[in-house]
Amino acid sequence: MPRTTHLGACPLDCPDTCTWQLTVEDGRAVQIRGDRDHPFTRGVLCGKVNRYLDAVNGPDRLTTPLVRVGPKGVGPGSFRPATWDEAIAWVASGLRATIDRDGPEGILPYYFAGTMGHVQGWTMGPRLFAHLGASRLQTTICTAAASAALRSIYGGSVGFEPESIVEARLVVLWGANLLSTNLHHWPFVEEARRRGAYVVAIDPLRTDTAARADEHLAPLPGTDAALALGLMRHLLDAGAVDEAWLEAYTVGWPELAARLARWPVERAAAECGLDVAVVRRLGDRIARTRPTAIRVGLGAQRHHGAGQAIRAICALPLVTGDFRYPGGGALCMTSGHHPVHRDPVVRPDDLPTPPARSVNMSRLAAVLAGEADPPITALVVFNTNPAATAPDQTRLHAGLRRDDLFTTVLEQRWTDTCDYADVVLPATMQPEHLDLHSSYGHHYTTLNLPVTRAPGEALPNTEIFRRIAAAMGIDHPRLRDTDEDLARQLLRDAPVTFEQLRERTYVRSTGVDVGSAPYATGGFPTPDGRARLLDPELASSGVDPLVGYTPPVEAADAELAARFPLVLIAPAGRFLMNSTFASLPWHSGRMGPPRVHLHPDDVAARGLTEGDEVRVHNDRGSFLAAVTADDATRPGLAFTYKAYWARLSPGGTNVNAVTAVRDTDLGGGPTFHDTRVEVERAR
Repeated sequence: MPRTTHLGACPLDCPDTCTWQLTVEDGRAVQIRGDRDHPFTRGVLCGKVNRYLDAVNGPDRLTTPLVRVGPKGVGPGSFRPATWDEAIAWVASGLRATIDRDGPEGILPYYFAGTMGHVQGWTMGPRLFAHLGASRLQTTICTAAASAALRSIYGGSVGFEPESIVEARLVVLWGANLLSTNLHHWPFVEEARRRGAYVVAIDPLRTDTAARADEHLAPLPGTDAALALGLMRHLLDAGAVDEAWLEAYTVGWPELAARLARWPVERAAAECGLDVAVVRRLGDRIARTRPTAIRVGLGAQRHHGAGQAIRAICALPLVTGDFRYPGGGALCMTSGHHPVHRDPVVRPDDLPTPPARSVNMSRLAAVLAGEADPPITALVVFNTNPAATAPDQTRLHAGLRRDDLFTTVLEQRWTDTCDYADVVLPATMQPEHLDLHSSYGHHYTTLNLPVTRAPGEALPNTEIFRRIAAAMGIDHPRLRDTDEDLARQLLRDAPVTFEQLRERTYVRSTGVDVGSAPYATGGFPTPDGRARLLDPELASSGVDPLVGYTPPVEAADAELAARFPLVLIAPAGRFLMNSTFASLPWHSGRMGPPRVHLHPDDVAARGLTEGDEVRVHNDRGSFLAAVTADDATRPGLAFTYKAYWARLSPGGTNVNAVTAVRDTDLGGGPTFHDTRVEVERAR
């Protein structure tokens, strides 16, 4: 058979949304490489996605529906194959039983970014459950705090134009390990450096990115807002505040200036565990360097004070007026610039969608333990693996084992969550279905078309939900829309058409031009076009309306520190993408087994040696790992990479056995980096 080459989109939860080229032979993808013509990703695929076909063509793909015949939590041995008709009938019966017994709010659809595609990930499934009146999911587990903070200060998830960072003369990578989580922005940073820019990394750990920066500051976890306030005070003292720009294009500067009187550099440095001279030196550099670009990473928003932290970091370039210049300002996410709006597609005007309560996905352990009234008695999981990724894992697993909980899982391979399912339905992967992608790291919209055969009986998520609706006797035409229908509906108000994307695969779909300064004269997506250093609307949520500092909970708890002296954070590794690749031999081999990294002083203080198996624990639970002495961290701070599956980890748990169900100050996000533990030799 002849080989053909097709463009498509990487579906993974990454700001870069790469375009790839797939070589297909006899309906099977045989080669993958980056598309060199893409203006942002430029032909490079990350280490994870270079081996994406290991996942697509892997022998562990799910190929037939499965129904449970044994106990929950055991694994594939508790299941038998079923026909699609039988499996869908089971699902329809389970959902109907919950509706009859507990009402439709007893159903919880649970989904996230296993695919970032709008069609397969975020439309047909949510549309069906909205029509049923099921509980509505607050998708908080990743960007909720940052999104809420950006809405508060800028009016949305917007910032400087990402490719224009080459114009910056100072680049501050704040909680942004680009080499692991935003690889394709790094060449633009390197180009800025070739043009004379100085690169500073602010991160509690000496990450790969921090090691390649010109300077690295390592504040204590959760103290980013304190550092930002101290830097703003230094700018005020140095006369480096752009008063004219602030007066014209912001609200709240006089109030913030008054607050800064209480934030001398000495206080900020002490709060952050940094040397005063280091903070002053960075303040001096910001004061004299235009434009300064601050790239804000999502790791900075996984502690209790996350919302205030993102607001404070994003206030810095307002104080200096850096948005005046191409390459200046702050950028966390670009998603606010994309003209793809899901809500009207999920709840179209001609489809009845009764009101329903909202459930915070980050609180799943508490919800399944009884926080929800009426209780959740039917769970439908797709595009996520909560048994591995959600906090408070011990309590979560107990909830998933409940005999009265009917769980359906749509999956591509057997995950931790499948262990607890009643029905497992085989889903397609990216080369096998149609999807539409925007990006939260650049300004290009991309269409992915199916170019390979699905293995066995696997079906797209959308088709599975269409079949569930039919089996439940729901005959509304909106629940029969095709994938192309959904894509066209998503593009209804966009400046790009489905036909253009079908012809060209990707199109720049925003009015923000490469090299521009989109907010040089205000125009933020707030009601008056001004950025808000003071947001009165926050008061109704119990949040300080003025940019400020909310300390972390556990990291700042001296009493808790007496029992659990180590603060634990769980950053992303270079070869795992959340939990997507954790079962694949090449990816897991590159990552190695679970390890907990301690400063050499902390290893010695516990009488441990390199490679010892240790128990990392607190009052919520524990996990096993090998200890590594690592001066990339500081005394008192431990880290372990996230995304290992519990079922494949020693002891059957991972880092989320010790993380808490606790909300961030804004957005209701999780607090994965606000955790105290102790480490001891495993018995």
